[in-house]
Amino acid sequence: MASRIDQEQVQHVASLAKLDLNADQLAYFTTQLDDIIGLFETLSEVDTEGVEPTSSVSDQINVMREDVADNWGQRDALLANAPEAENGYIKVPAIIDESEGE
Repeated sequence: MASRIDQEQVQHVASLAKLDLNADQLAYFTTQLDDIIGLFETLSEVDTEGVEPTSSVSDQINVMREDVADNWGQRDALLANAPEAENGYIKVPAIIDESEGE
């Protein structure tokens, strides 16, 4: 069986996600992703001729509550528990440095 994904592709995706994989992890994830892709290829072999597309397997429609914004008036209590706040917002460290990788 031919491999559907190679270590170079896995390493590229890992670098995009800013993940540092060692050789053992790279081999493990390459095999695992290849197996997952194989499962999708198995699905393409299923004969779906004459089968109507399905968007829901249940006849129930909108069984969840309506999504309505509600102000509970607890902003100050939330900000008091935050490690750092500024101008009414929780201040967090930057996680994406756009200057990297150029």
